Amino acid sequence: MRIEGTLAKWDDDRGFGFIAPLPSGAEIFVHISAFPKDGRRPAIGERLTFEIELDRDGKKRAKNLLCPDRATVRSTHQPTPHRSNEKPSFISRAIPFAIVLALAFYGYNQYVVHRAANVEIPASSSESLITAPSNEQLTSTSFRCDGRTHCSQMKSCAEATYFLQNCPNVKMDGDKDGIPCEMQLCTSPISK
Repeated sequence: MRIEGTLAKWDDDRGFGFIAPLPSGAEIFVHISAFPKDGRRPAIGERLTFEIELDRDGKKRAKNLLCPDRATVRSTHQPTPHRSNEKPSFISRAIPFAIVLALAFYGYNQYVVHRAANVEIPASSSESLITAPSNEQLTSTSFRCDGRTHCSQMKSCAEATYFLQNCPNVKMDGDKDGIPCEMQLCTSPISK
């Protein structure tokens, strides 16, 4: 049986109060958990309807409480507003830094590779420079024609270049541009 009443006393800090039944009667204990979950706090003098149950100690308490004067609010999820004073998390700051660092590292490596491929040592008549042996001098001493004729038999671009320039009947320059094994060995700017 539903009873009508008004909220006579309320302790918001402790989450309970008392309802005065209408037209008269002893006040009934009510806990915050009996109120509708609509986000509104109970207000003294608010009109209520409720049922009565007995707690473990045999005392009366309100249950299944309704607030007829409250507008029915449909539950719609609204995103919580972003607080302007919140600091970004460590991860959200570290990821962009890591990306910038990786790009800088990649760019530097590309610069070094490009620079190494295009380094020219200026020769001066007034300075005596110690010259390194040329590729022809190195390859002539370390490679020899031994009957190999195909790219799959070579171990490096330098070896393939030596065989193309010095050995008969090799089949390593299909487009006749002077660069052997372009698809397998001599593909990078450094290997040329």
